[in-house]
Parts: sequence; structure tokens; C-alpha cells
Amino acid sequence: MDEDDRDSEDGAARAFAQLGREVSLLRAAIEGLTAAREAIEIPDYEPTLARTEKILVALAQRIDLIAKSPALAMTPEQMAGQIASAATAARREDARLVAEARSALDEATREIGNRLASARRGDEQNRWLYLFGGGGVLLGLVLYAAFAGWLARATPDIWRWPERMATWTLGEATQWNAGQRLMQSAAPESWAVIVAADPLTDGNREAIDGCREAAAKQKKPVRCTITVGAERGS
Repeated sequence: MDEDDRDSEDGAARAFAQLGREVSLLRAAIEGLTAAREAIEIPDYEPTLARTEKILVALAQRIDLIAKSPALAMTPEQMAGQIASAATAARREDARLVAEARSALDEATREIGNRLASARRGDEQNRWLYLFGGGGVLLGLVLYAAFAGWLARATPDIWRWPERMATWTLGEATQWNAGQRLMQSAAPESWAVIVAADPLTDGNREAIDGCREAAAKQKKPVRCTITVGAERGS
């Protein structure tokens, strides 16, 4: 009996100990829930509710305006008439725009035609200008060839127009070169004599000048001694 009583007392003690632990766990869980609830921050919904109220008031006003709109008060027949009237007005506006566009296109076409016609007339006028200009130039050349010499000879001698015209015509730089070319072309033999005598004159200028003075004093021809050099290349 004593052994059974001790076993019963031990079992009861263990049960009480187990119960104490469970009560402690339950108490800890309740305290944790209480602390978590106290830590939760509940938001203030008053501003949101105020904004929502304003939105609802605005929507109510809009709905009231829509409800009072004449379109909702019209019957289907009246609405069909309004639509037909609007379509007719739109077609009239479209017709007006099409007419304006056609008028602008016709005007642009006429302008292009006028420009083309003006360009053709301008080309024809240019051709006539070219023809008259070319004819004028040709006539000027003929008149110049016919009357240039007479006109140059009619000018005063101090102007030297004939000499200048001859120099320009021959394409020479100076009148001296132009004269040499004319003499060579007019009398080749005489020009050859001049060319041959030129070195003799240059080489014996002092002797020739002395002979001229002696002839002038004696008033008759005198003999003159000159030096003739050898020809180059001989």
C-alpha cells in the first residue's frame, strides 16, 4: 500500500508540475498578444473619409447636371432629328471646304499655266534678243572694218590712232615691232639689206659719224673706211 501511495503522489506531483508549465506558457502567450496589440498603430481615417466625402459630393453634382441635361429630356424622335440636323450642317461645311479647295486648285492651275506661258514668251523674247544682239555685233564688226581706217585717219596726228590700230591688229607689243613686221612683209629684200647693214652701222658708228662731218665740211663725198666683222658660224 505504501508503495502505491507514493506512486500516486508522484503522479499527482508530475501532473501539477505539467499543469504549472502549461499555465506559464498560456500566461506568456497572453502577455505577448497584449503587447503586440498595444504595439499596433491604428491609422487615422478621418482625412481619407473627408476626401471621399468631397468626391461623392462632386459626383452627385455631376450626376445632377447630367440628369438635368436637355439631351436626356428629349424623346428618341427628337434626338434623331437633332442628329440629322447636325449631319446636314456637317455635310454643308464639308461641301464648303471642298468648294474652297477646288477653287484654290483651279487658281493654282491657272497660275501655273500663266507662269508656263510667261516662261515660253520669255524664251521666245530671249531668242529674239540673241538674234538681234548677234546681228548687232556682226553689223558693228562690218561697220568697224569699213570705217575704222577712215575714222582713224580723220583724227589728229598727235593721237597716233592709225599706228595704234596697226599695232593692235598685228598683235605686237610696240609700234616699233609692228613697223618691222610691216617692212618685212612689204619688201623682204629691202628688209634683208637693212638687217645686214644694221651690224655694220653699229660697229662703225664713230667712223661713219667722222666721215659725215668730213663730207659736210668739204661739201662733197669722201671715202670712209669701215671694219667688217666675220659672220657668225663661218
